[in-house]
Amino acid sequence: MKNPNLTTENFSSANRNYFIDFKRAINNSHYICITRSDKLLNGGYRRSNVVVFEEDFHFLVSAFSSLFHSAAHLHLEGTEYCNSQKIGSQKGIKGIKTWGPDMRPREKFIAHGTDALSDAELMAILIGSGRPNQSAVALCEAILNAVGGRLDLLAAQDHKSLSRFKGIGLAKSSAILAALELGRRMCAVD
Repeated sequence: MKNPNLTTENFSSANRNYFIDFKRAINNSHYICITRSDKLLNGGYRRSNVVVFEEDFHFLVSAFSSLFHSAAHLHLEGTEYCNSQKIGSQKGIKGIKTWGPDMRPREKFIAHGTDALSDAELMAILIGSGRPNQSAVALCEAILNAVGGRLDLLAAQDHKSLSRFKGIGLAKSSAILAALELGRRMCAVD
C-alpha cells in the first residue's frame, strides 16, 4: 500500500492542478510531496513531483520565508526610498536593507520594543548580517527551525553545530551563545 496522506492541500490554475501532500514514510519520518499535474491536449495528464524530507523542512520554510520577504519588498525597487539607501547601486542585494523601515528588526525593536519581534528577529539583531541571498532573519529562522524553535535546545548547541549553517562563524555563534548564557544566568539569579 502506498503511503497515505496525513493531510493535503490543492489548488488549480487553468489546465494545471497542484497537490501538496504531507505523508508518513515507511520509517515513520515525514515528507512533503508537491505534485503539478498538467492536462494535455489528448485528455491525459503529465505529472511532476518534488519531495522534501522532514530533515529538510527547515530549509524549505527558510527559503519560502526569504522568498516572501523579498517579494513583499519588490515594490521598493526604483522608489525614492530605495535610491536614498543607495540600494540600486548594490546589485543583487536582497537582505534586510531592502525592507521597509517598519519591517527591519532593529528599527522595530526601537519603535515597538521586544514584544514586536520574533525570536529570529531578535537573533538577527545579534548576528548583524546574513549572507548573500539570505537575510539575517531567514538565516536565524533556519537555525531555530533546526532545533524545533526551542531556545533551550539552541542554548545546548556549541560553536561547531551552529557553524554548520552557511553564514555563521565563530563571531556570530559566539554572539548567539553569549546572549543565551546571559539569559540563563539571569534566570539563575531568581
